[in-house]
Amino acid sequence: MSFIRPPADGPVGTSRPAEGAAPAPGEHGVRPGRVVALPSATGAARALAVVGLLTLGALIPLLGPGVALEGTGEALAPAARPVGVLRTVLFAALCVQAGEVWVARMVPAVRGAPAGLLPRAWSPVAACCGLLAAVALSAIVANGNIWPRTWSELRFGELYGTGDGVLALLEINAFAAAWLLALSRRPGLAALPLAVLVVAEAVRAHPEIETPLLGSALTLVHLTCGALWAGGLLQVLRVLRLWQGHGLWQQGAALLARYARAAAWLFAAVTVTGTLSTLRRMEPHTVLEQLTTTGYGRTLLAKLLLLAVVAVLALRARRRAVAAGDPGAVFAPGRAEVALLGLVVAVSALLTALPVPIRW
Repeated sequence: MSFIRPPADGPVGTSRPAEGAAPAPGEHGVRPGRVVALPSATGAARALAVVGLLTLGALIPLLGPGVALEGTGEALAPAARPVGVLRTVLFAALCVQAGEVWVARMVPAVRGAPAGLLPRAWSPVAACCGLLAAVALSAIVANGNIWPRTWSELRFGELYGTGDGVLALLEINAFAAAWLLALSRRPGLAALPLAVLVVAEAVRAHPEIETPLLGSALTLVHLTCGALWAGGLLQVLRVLRLWQGHGLWQQGAALLARYARAAAWLFAAVTVTGTLSTLRRMEPHTVLEQLTTTGYGRTLLAKLLLLAVVAVLALRARRRAVAAGDPGAVFAPGRAEVALLGLVVAVSALLTALPVPIRW
């Protein structure tokens, strides 16, 4: 999916009218071509798939800490499981909003693309979920990184006294602003609070004394590119399905090609920054050992394997699109890629709840 390019003889998905027949302009001035048979799936099957993915995404941060730390001798933080779940929701909300904002800016650059023909926005719901997750995370931070069990342990006033507390408040405000802007007439302005959110997450992830700015910069690029990659793919598939229903074959192919070119660079940036961040936290000569003997290393290894499978699906989608000659061929591998990227988000959230490896 991430490496799709149009075939050499023309754009992907270009429809050709029947030989000898005069082309008739469609609703948006596009010639209606052959109907692409999209993968059929019943509503029940889709609902079960969504429920299954949500369940699996929740089980990763819930059961993952215990599995990852089994036999390592490392201690599990008191709030590791709820923190993993909440950060999964937070990262997923960021991906959905970032993808919609990015694709909305990409569409006007597509020649002949209809203005305003976009699927119903998920950003308001995503921002609301992210806001609730940020509030819950701030409650944990205010209570000394322990899950509050009584109302008396909700000490939000303590947030102003620590750096982590200020960052937690900043994330709450960023999601609140993104939510309001998603409901406004200028939803694209939500990119500003989302950028603030990414900066806050990057700073929060690197409390170390030595070179914290370098670590924060790497995380900033890594998180931004990952959110655009996953969220952009989800939104492009939604737009592509909607446009194909209106006969916009050529425009869909052009949008897909634009995303694919950008996604290749995003994948490269995620890979490079992830590798550098790993080397910062693990000495080069201990990486292989810590990948199997520490909870952080095991979770990181699982993330790398998932990303490898995603890359294979991306190449498969490219081959299918070129061979079939239409963008509709990417739906099956594209949905699988989105699902795996969702699991990558959950594993990434789990990493934030595990103890960082000790540099020997």
